[in-house]
Amino acid sequence: MDYLRLIDRSKLHYKRSDVTPIFGEPAAFGALVEDLLAPFRDVRIERVVGTDALGFVVGTALALKLGVGFVPVRKGGKLPVKHERVSFRDYSGAEKVLELRAEPWPPSTRVLLVDEWIETGATARAAAQLIEGAGGVVVGIAAIAFRKNAQTSALWAKYRCHGVWPEQA
Repeated sequence: MDYLRLIDRSKLHYKRSDVTPIFGEPAAFGALVEDLLAPFRDVRIERVVGTDALGFVVGTALALKLGVGFVPVRKGGKLPVKHERVSFRDYSGAEKVLELRAEPWPPSTRVLLVDEWIETGATARAAAQLIEGAGGVVVGIAAIAFRKNAQTSALWAKYRCHGVWPEQA
């Protein structure tokens, strides 16, 4: 199924495109989940971590498919419990904060990080820092759109990375 055709591309820049129509079509959403997991089939994954907000939707679906737990990385100020936090500058240059619940898993838990868009890698780097700071091992990073560029090259070099929306789309 060509689920990428469901993405609303009415804006000129892909970052402003809307992937949520995929979630409304069960067959399309199922195909997306399968495609995101395809390169990780030979990898032992014990948790899926998704970044706020659409990474929650995609990450939860992947976790359910794998039969593992889901852990959210939240925007700053959202977690009402003890947490770790990291500051970073996002793709627009704005300072942002991400938070992860304290002690979210046993040491050396194998984690797949999931997001909707990874353009500069700033959010993914911050989330990976939180995961690794909590004793997790990032075994891969998956996103609907995951750009290969100078800003994301360190992620592609360090982790098994995968995106399903081709560069030319």
